[in-house]
Amino acid sequence: MGEFLGFIYQDFKYKLYVPSEHHSDKECPLLVILHGCGQNPDDFAAGTNMNTMAEKENFLVLYPDMNHPFNPLDPSGYNPLGCWNWFLDKNQHRNGGHPKLIFGIINEVKSKYRVDSNKVYAAGFSAGGSLACILGATYPDVFNSIGIYAGLAYDASNVFLLTDPMAREAKLRMEKGVVDPYQCGHNAFQEMGKYKKKMRVIVFHGTCDTTVNPINGHQVITQWAQTNFLVEGGVGRTPVSPALVKSDIINGKSYTQHVYHDGNGKPLMELWMIGDMGHTWSGGNLNGSYTDPMGPDATAILWDFLSKYQHQEHTEETRSETLAQKTIPAPVKFQLYPPDKSPVDIPDIPIQPPINVPVPPMINPHNMDPAEPPKRNLFNKLLSKLMRKKKKTNNHDSNSGMDL
Repeated sequence: MGEFLGFIYQDFKYKLYVPSEHHSDKECPLLVILHGCGQNPDDFAAGTNMNTMAEKENFLVLYPDMNHPFNPLDPSGYNPLGCWNWFLDKNQHRNGGHPKLIFGIINEVKSKYRVDSNKVYAAGFSAGGSLACILGATYPDVFNSIGIYAGLAYDASNVFLLTDPMAREAKLRMEKGVVDPYQCGHNAFQEMGKYKKKMRVIVFHGTCDTTVNPINGHQVITQWAQTNFLVEGGVGRTPVSPALVKSDIINGKSYTQHVYHDGNGKPLMELWMIGDMGHTWSGGNLNGSYTDPMGPDATAILWDFLSKYQHQEHTEETRSETLAQKTIPAPVKFQLYPPDKSPVDIPDIPIQPPINVPVPPMINPHNMDPAEPPKRNLFNKLLSKLMRKKKKTNNHDSNSGMDL
């Protein structure tokens, strides 16, 4: 086995797994994996078997640790249960809060080890899954793909601690889901800003999860489908339907795998709903917390998805090409949000294609040769008229005895 090393960045601890086959002269993929509430890097590594996978596939694993003392200068960075504070606005934007922290730790790792910047990934469980979702929106230029296990959509909640110190709004979203995942998708697109690109996303959720309602798994897919649709130049709301659905039983648990394509028909996202699974890591190791040894091996499936494709920038040129190839979208339903944020449905407004009005045929007067171009015919008429006028003038001058 390789080395499991501990470091401190600012006042946050983190651990890094370095596989035994890692060479200082060769760039290596990096997976940032974020634990859930009540967990720490050692516990999370044991439960997911991620270090074993990293040893086999030769990639670095970075485990940021949310467990640290309270800092009065940074209350948004502290949680008594060791949860990532995904529900605070400061932790949902680039260059601030948790996203800035993770970005800084990644850069520190890059200063110590050679990392392939085209193969940097983020994944997490529960609160860590929600933060992984946030990282995809705040630093799309850094992360190739993301994995979200039992997490929530981007901007699912914005808790103001002075009026909601127990974060009841966040708990409500965990239990009921977000009000409008399409709006979350729009917000994620806006957050990407000039760094926007299509994000590859894989989502896992247990159908019997009573901590984070399974509806959140579907809503995360809807959010990212909408975000990717807008990145491609889409207008309105995208229909969210899988191109492929597969159901089976693995290791005693049923599952349904949904595969979603981008606007070019290429696989972009996956949703794994695991039957009879609670708020636990499927196929995990009982040496860690919140794990279930039964069911599909989420660790192997996650790494296979994340590492499958190379990082691709979505440039203005490719966006224009994609938009030019798009067909007219299906009717979309818009929603307005009054001050109380309750959705109000507006009737479907079909987007009609432009009407092609045929050009009427040229009207041919009886004295116009249909085979003769209009401009040439007009020229001939003017020339004939001029010759008649000149002849008339010559006759008049001849009769008057004048020479021309």
